[in-house]
Amino acid sequence: MTLRRASCSCGQLQVVCTGEPVRVSMCHCLACQKRTGSVFGTQARFRRQDISSIEGRSTSFSRVGDSGNTATFHFCPTCGATVYWELGAMPDFVAVAVGAFADPSFPAPKISVYEERRHAWALPTGIELEHMD
Repeated sequence: MTLRRASCSCGQLQVVCTGEPVRVSMCHCLACQKRTGSVFGTQARFRRQDISSIEGRSTSFSRVGDSGNTATFHFCPTCGATVYWELGAMPDFVAVAVGAFADPSFPAPKISVYEERRHAWALPTGIELEHMD
């Protein structure tokens, strides 16, 4: 079974995942752009039962998305890096920031959302587009 460890920049906050993510996606919404400081956010969604441990301290921030659902982001109080978040409408899943795995061989995103807000140069070809109407 695959074991993956995601952590913040300083290593204080860590999430250990087993198995494969059920979804890897990139989000171009303006909130993800602000949260990451990049032009999109990339998440790997795991079943909650596949999160074998969460270690370290986190500070959380909750926000209501365009869908009306709440997402609670957990970030390191020392370095500020977001490591994982919980989706109010999907309590059986945990999303983990793909960059927190620091693994260039991590599975590529299969889904892209909020393309209407993306930077024109930021979308690879050959990826499914999920329109958020």
